[in-house]
Amino acid sequence: MHKPVRKVVIAGGGTAGWMTASLLSKVLQNQVKIQLIESDDIGIVGVGEATIPPIQIFNQYLGLDEKEFLRETKGTIKLGIKFENWRAQGESYYHTFGAPGANLGFCSFQHFWLRANKAGLKDSLWDFDLNYLCCEKGVFNKINTQNPVYEMPYAYHFDSSLYGQYLRKIATKSGVIRTEGLIEEIVTDPESGFIDSLTLKSGECVKGDLFIDCTGFRGLLIRKTLGVKYESWAKYLPADSAFAVPSERFDHTPPYTRSIAHQFGWQWRIPLTHRTGNGIVYSSRYCDEDRALESLMNNLDSDPLDEPRKIQFETGRTSEQWFKNVVAIGLSSGFLEPLESTSIHLIQSAIVRLLKMFPNQGITPAISEHYNEESKQEFETIADFIILHYHVNEREDSDFWQDMRNMTIPQRLQQKIDMFRESAAVFNTNNDIFRDASWLQVMLGQGIKPMDFHPAAKVVSESDLLSIMDKVLTAKRQPLDKMLTHDDFLKRYTHA
Repeated sequence: MHKPVRKVVIAGGGTAGWMTASLLSKVLQNQVKIQLIESDDIGIVGVGEATIPPIQIFNQYLGLDEKEFLRETKGTIKLGIKFENWRAQGESYYHTFGAPGANLGFCSFQHFWLRANKAGLKDSLWDFDLNYLCCEKGVFNKINTQNPVYEMPYAYHFDSSLYGQYLRKIATKSGVIRTEGLIEEIVTDPESGFIDSLTLKSGECVKGDLFIDCTGFRGLLIRKTLGVKYESWAKYLPADSAFAVPSERFDHTPPYTRSIAHQFGWQWRIPLTHRTGNGIVYSSRYCDEDRALESLMNNLDSDPLDEPRKIQFETGRTSEQWFKNVVAIGLSSGFLEPLESTSIHLIQSAIVRLLKMFPNQGITPAISEHYNEESKQEFETIADFIILHYHVNEREDSDFWQDMRNMTIPQRLQQKIDMFRESAAVFNTNNDIFRDASWLQVMLGQGIKPMDFHPAAKVVSESDLLSIMDKVLTAKRQPLDKMLTHDDFLKRYTHA
């Protein structure tokens, strides 16, 4: 007989803990008791300051007012990421959230664009992307239309610690019990091996039926107590260290994240309304701490506001992210460097997956096995996407980039690259969070040139195709004159 889940205990606060608490309480309401244990004495990693568009769905479901959310978290709009020096030094491209072009028939837009290129078209694929055009001009506005040509998906940059505090207020108002304290002992049932209770330093005993491990890299419940192994992906993604430092905000706030490649890793730059988030991710096998720190501090472009903070990690995942009656969410479930801003999304998708499979009448192997399989697929496809950026490069300036180019990559990723190179085809796999347009932009941006395109792109004559492409370009540029600067939009929108 399986024990019904009537109480959920969340170990750890921060972004992961309070996102979990707020969504569980919203969906389950008073059906399940929710208690969160956190200690203000334990710091949070707090570098997940950039997001991808599904965060809007999360916020909307919670009923958050977007204007208030942006004010509370010092947030800005994110239309994409600018990758600098990744393919080669001095080169850059964007991975935006938009889809270039328009629906022109059976095959995707890139096939028509490739054929038009052969017929003399000089415009890049990005010239057909409204998100890109807005990034380059530093503008943004909401477009009230159902026309897919003007679709402009966006996400946010925000202060993740402020986001956690914002959700904490919402969750505690909706009935989540917050307990301040340090976990000193974890008691397991001798027969089932399930966690029975957590004993706090104060002596308080917190019992539960389902435990959520949001204890960060420590993995206090899932790994340290239940002994679940960690699966390292360092052979594909050798970066293992980072420094993070805030600096003064810029006068003009770009509506995109910057990712700037260095000889041994890369640097992020995230614009918020009160400061700029900066950091450098590197591999200690190729670069020592002093050189990495010097590279970061010499490339801030605004004065630092604090001392740099060191973060060490190992890329990979907890092999079973749901084991017995513990679900790992956030950094306890695994770590993928924040190159594509997926950290907060992995928290969101883990919570949604748990809710879809919520074990009301008891935890069974069938539920946890299915959860683990979906989670594994999601982590692996994100890892593939990150590996793609590193592997397909033309840099000759360091052993790091040459080794990344020459390494053996996962077979699924190799197949994806080969298909695109041969025929410009892009196909998503199960639980891939990135759309075709994302893969397309990064593969083209990293220098993969398709040798052919779909025969359906040859159905129209060259002259008709060039005329169609010109009309799409004109349509994409049409809204730009009515756009506000990003800063003006934020000022008007959040103070309306």
